[in-house]
Amino acid sequence: MSRKIRTIFSDIEGTYERINHLLTFGFDILWRRRAVRLAVREGGGRWLDVCTGTGETAVYLQQRSGGSTRVTAVDFSPAMIGAAVAKPGAEGIDFVLADTGRLPFPDDSFDLVTLSFATRNLNTGSEALPAVFAEIARVVRPDGRYINLETSQPRNALLRTFFHGYVALVVRRLGRWISGSDAAYAYLGSTIPRFHPPEDLAAILTGAGFAQVEIRRLLGGVAAIHIARKAPAGEGPHQ
Repeated sequence: MSRKIRTIFSDIEGTYERINHLLTFGFDILWRRRAVRLAVREGGGRWLDVCTGTGETAVYLQQRSGGSTRVTAVDFSPAMIGAAVAKPGAEGIDFVLADTGRLPFPDDSFDLVTLSFATRNLNTGSEALPAVFAEIARVVRPDGRYINLETSQPRNALLRTFFHGYVALVVRRLGRWISGSDAAYAYLGSTIPRFHPPEDLAAILTGAGFAQVEIRRLLGGVAAIHIARKAPAGEGPHQ
């Protein structure tokens, strides 16, 4: 990721979760929990949460691991990793400081990889997101799964207009007021209206090496869960 994005997340780690909960009226908590329920239903011995931030999703994974699954969490920000390690429930999670675009794991290492509300920050150019998804696919075992939770674009034009208007009016102002960082929430707010519709994101995932992609729209499509399965050994990607 760029130095700018690294600086942004280093500046807001102390207020990041609280602002997310306020901006989404708490729906982000429900969405993370739903994504985790979908993620863990096939079990597996090794799970990875990338761009873990303050570790919310990683802790939910750990709670559902039952002690039989090893949970690893990766983030590029030392400040975020520090907050995640200190989070109640984070005991037993292996935290790794690394960039999602260059994961320090062998091929086919994980049964499951998750990413929550950070995909927009990886979307820094036309080739950036496909490259990151390909790197994630590399560390997923054949027939393993990747779960992506992110803001999205509602199909309904009226809802989409309302959603974008809410983002424009509220995200920067509320984020600046609570965190003290205008630059951080100006940037984060600007990424939401420009992000891919769910069908386009599914196509990028398929092109990156995932064989099947299922979309679950949330709250009329303001967010979406993508459930992607890596092609079994010997098979190419298909939809």
